[in-house]
Amino acid sequence: TYHVGSVINSLSNRAAPPAKWQAIIGQMQTVAAQDRLKIPLLYGIDAMHGDGYTAGATLFPSQITQAAARNRDLVRRAYATTAAEVRASATPWAFAPVLDLGSDPRSPRQWETYGEDPYIISELGVQAVKGLEGEQNDVGNPLHVAASLKHFVGYQVPQSGKDRTNAYISPEALYEYHLPQFEAAIKAGAHTIMLNSGLINGVPVHASKALLTTYLKEKLGFKGLIVTDWQDIENLQGRDHLAATPKEAIMLGINAGIDMSMIPYQYETFCKGLTELVQEGKVSQARVDDAVRRILRVKLELGLFERPVTLAKDYPQFGSAEAGKTSYQLAAEAITLLKNEGNVLPLKKGTKVLVTGPNANTMRALNGGWAYSWQGDKADLPEFTGKFNTILEAVQQKNGAANVQYVPGVSYSPKPGAKYYDEAADQLDAAVAAAAQADVVLLCLGENSYVEKPGDLNDMYLSDLQTQLAQRVIASGKPVVLVL
Repeated sequence: TYHVGSVINSLSNRAAPPAKWQAIIGQMQTVAAQDRLKIPLLYGIDAMHGDGYTAGATLFPSQITQAAARNRDLVRRAYATTAAEVRASATPWAFAPVLDLGSDPRSPRQWETYGEDPYIISELGVQAVKGLEGEQNDVGNPLHVAASLKHFVGYQVPQSGKDRTNAYISPEALYEYHLPQFEAAIKAGAHTIMLNSGLINGVPVHASKALLTTYLKEKLGFKGLIVTDWQDIENLQGRDHLAATPKEAIMLGINAGIDMSMIPYQYETFCKGLTELVQEGKVSQARVDDAVRRILRVKLELGLFERPVTLAKDYPQFGSAEAGKTSYQLAAEAITLLKNEGNVLPLKKGTKVLVTGPNANTMRALNGGWAYSWQGDKADLPEFTGKFNTILEAVQQKNGAANVQYVPGVSYSPKPGAKYYDEAADQLDAAVAAAAQADVVLLCLGENSYVEKPGDLNDMYLSDLQTQLAQRVIASGKPVVLVL
């Protein structure tokens, strides 16, 4: 009989309150405790900019926005809050921070990075690790979690710009631009690392012994565990065609240095295949023992043997006003003014403002991915964001509703089955007419929320409809404030 030792999952891809997380994970830990050795499960969750899978938790700006603020203290405080709120949901392991070099804006996950400067990534990455794990990395403290450095390495610079594809990286670029931030975070004590789902120079990172064993474990002396991303040992066969069979894929991945395989569906194939590989001498018992030792060390240091489930009632600061202030300050310090021709800004109170564009009256575009669901598509539900303001609502509050007119012009398509980027003209002519009557046009353009493969781009342009809306309101001759 083979047993699952770790679980990563959301609850039906929808944020749930801490008590529900506690109940479900508690049931899992009860089952795990019935095993002879009573080894607890290690539960992990994506928490890139706050505990986005827990209803009522504090959301923070995305990492690219955090980088714009350039405030080490606020980043550490944000991740310390995230750690406590993840623990309030009975989860001890957070898949964060992202330390990828975000130098290619075509990458659908570039917004999850700290940008294109290895120094900034290193500095803020260390703060994120210390916020999650504590200054002394005492992850057994119930206010701390184990961090997971993502996505080792070279994930965000694929040649095609498409998610989970091949990147060409010279040795010089690898060591100068991609590895320093991971080295800094490992020195800061990070407990776990998640791998790049793509390839570097034609070699899947999940099969690279040079990177996982020679560099991470031997050169850097990394003592924590290395976990795959979603289904990536299986992908060595089914997608990358490096392995002829699922069993060979297991051999390549484990021998490269992987300690834990993230398997979405059928784990039995992995367990059976690895057992046979050890029996056949194709994977050494010592390699398996090393992986088990690393996993058990993380579980022990997290205190899971003594306290497999943390209780929501022990976290009275969950979703606190103070945490909200930290998030607000981080967002405020990140706002970037590109230009201000004619000193249009700041707007005077009482100015007649037309608010238009697809992102004017939606929380989804403000929150981004990993907010209440994987793609962030539930962010407009009142149960999650009812107490917050869209751009339109905030302007109405500040300027007086009587001074603000809202005409969408362009909206995201409401049709069933529509893609997140599908748009429709929504009173486009009316928006242009309203611009002529306004003192200022507040034009809210840009992207809807997305994560990973669904966010692959074919070009870097605004949509045709958004471009048309922009051109027509600019032609009105009224000052236009563009919010991207």
